[in-house]
Amino acid sequence: MDGQQQHVLRTLEERDIHYVRLWFTDVLGYLKSVAVAPAELESAFSAGIGFDGSAIEGFARVHESDMIARPDASTFQVLPWATGDGKPHSARMFCDIAMPDGTPSWADPRHVLRRVTGEAAAMGFSCYVHPEVEFFLLKNMPEDGSEPEPADRGGFFDQATYDAAPEFRRQAIESLESMGISVEFSHHEGAPGQQEIDLRYAEAIDMADNIMSLRYAVKEVARTQGVHASFMPKPFPQYPGSALHTHFSLFEGETNAFHDPGQPNQMSATGQAFVAGVLRHAPELTAVCCQFVNSYKRLVMGEEAPTAVSWGQANRSALIRVPNYSPQRSTSQRMEIRLPDSACNPYLMIAVVLAAGLEGIRQGYELPPEAEEDVSFLTPAERKALGYADLPLSLGSALAVMESSDLVAHALGEHVFEFFLRNKAAEWETYRRQVTFFERQRYLSL
Repeated sequence: MDGQQQHVLRTLEERDIHYVRLWFTDVLGYLKSVAVAPAELESAFSAGIGFDGSAIEGFARVHESDMIARPDASTFQVLPWATGDGKPHSARMFCDIAMPDGTPSWADPRHVLRRVTGEAAAMGFSCYVHPEVEFFLLKNMPEDGSEPEPADRGGFFDQATYDAAPEFRRQAIESLESMGISVEFSHHEGAPGQQEIDLRYAEAIDMADNIMSLRYAVKEVARTQGVHASFMPKPFPQYPGSALHTHFSLFEGETNAFHDPGQPNQMSATGQAFVAGVLRHAPELTAVCCQFVNSYKRLVMGEEAPTAVSWGQANRSALIRVPNYSPQRSTSQRMEIRLPDSACNPYLMIAVVLAAGLEGIRQGYELPPEAEEDVSFLTPAERKALGYADLPLSLGSALAVMESSDLVAHALGEHVFEFFLRNKAAEWETYRRQVTFFERQRYLSL
């Protein structure tokens, strides 16, 4: 056993931890968990925990169902929620999924991201990620599909003192910090009930783990406050949706590879090529960044969510921003992609965005001119006249673009790529068959 594994076993005994939750995600980003007693953990470290992979979305076909979850001791954290005696009695670790022969499972989203970060490492880069996670707090969660009620009536940056969960953000941040997840900012977002928590930057795989932990923690804290948390991209037609604006930077050792004080916006040639790569391949990435039918209700004209391929420095209608909050700090140089929503699989989203940026560096893509217009208010004809390519604005069109993408197929691997397309095509077809209240109200009298 290595030192980290020994530390885990020692902590379990010292903290009187009753069981450990082993976490992993399926291809769509749903958190899965198996609980083990501390006495079983030593064998789990050495041999893993076997399970039926065919029961997990996208993991395996029936004839190849045996899989093994191997706990990653470096991700061990005691969960902060107490039981009746006031003490926490459970912990969690993320797992890597392997085949019975010990080889990594190609269906494991963590392995997908590890492969792409390995390609970055072979080019001399380490990738750091900083997300802004938006979500809604709701008073109710109607099972009949009717519209829920926000937990407050606050707006952007409001100090909401009369909402239904006044202690929510404080408790959520304390829970995350106790799990070793650093929070940079938190505030009320623009819509009633909408919140945002920004995590401090971390390496790509660690950050994907942190985003999954944040989703879990937010739901747990909301429950203790008597409300519900939802990461649905667009629960209200009249309010903005919930995004996962994600900042990327590449480092060469301790040096930010995106920074060059002699360049416009202080963005180096490497950084410009990375941004150009993400821009060129953005339509192909859209289905992974916005994976549900509902995701595309967020990508509409007149809001800050992107509808076209563009970039700018302070332009919040653009697909990519190059923030310049701290021009004298080379380590802060980065790009922000505004396409993903908060319901995406963070492992796959980070993997495909990183893959597109690396391709831009390999091929020496040139950065197009900066967008100065409010792109969100441009009509399709105006966008075309100005040279802005459209993003797919439905799940069906996004899948059609992704299906022909060699870059996304390589980044995800054949198994995940094919399963994702099949699963999402079925979701789109089911949605297409629905007859909505809007249609009956508008067309029944024809």
